[in-house]
Amino acid sequence: MSRLYLLRHGQTQYNLQGRVQGHCDSPLTELGASQAHAAGAWLAAQGVSFERIFSSPLGRALATAEVAREELAAAGLPAPAVEPVDGLIERSYGPFEGGPASDVPAELWDPGETLVPYGGEGSAALRERIVATLTELMVSSRAQTVLAVSHGSATLQFKRAWEHAARCPQDVHLGNCCVLVFDFDPAARTFVCEQIVNQRRDN
Repeated sequence: MSRLYLLRHGQTQYNLQGRVQGHCDSPLTELGASQAHAAGAWLAAQGVSFERIFSSPLGRALATAEVAREELAAAGLPAPAVEPVDGLIERSYGPFEGGPASDVPAELWDPGETLVPYGGEGSAALRERIVATLTELMVSSRAQTVLAVSHGSATLQFKRAWEHAARCPQDVHLGNCCVLVFDFDPAARTFVCEQIVNQRRDN
């Protein structure tokens, strides 16, 4: 049994402005950087020795991963280099990216298949992608402890894929820099959510 720590990125300027991010990017706010430090400090306090650190290639996720890595290193724990992985990217919102969240014709984090006709990524495809990506990373890395940094909607779909087997409450807000802890069975290729930890509850 190995363990995955799935971390959402810190608060960004677009989060504050109520704008759609998706595949476009926005820098972390001062609070977002603070959240990333808090998440890294929490991970360090658990004494976790990460063998691999993966991240979405988007700047907000990479910045969060690097800050968390700094906290691990400062605590004298292993802090391997951050490895960008395309499969951890946020869903595409098509032409709505960069615009007001209120323009999206469905719920922002879980719009179902509403975005598909506009060229966006549907929830079914996103769930399949994020599950396949994290499963492959856990299997191919053969690591006992993995940190992966992703995004709100992608993290939500991964969580929902495994809610039926969870050992902790699942009706939990996934705030910026929340950490979801999963046990992974490489033989069965299944995940079990053991814990969801929020930092400051903002966006």
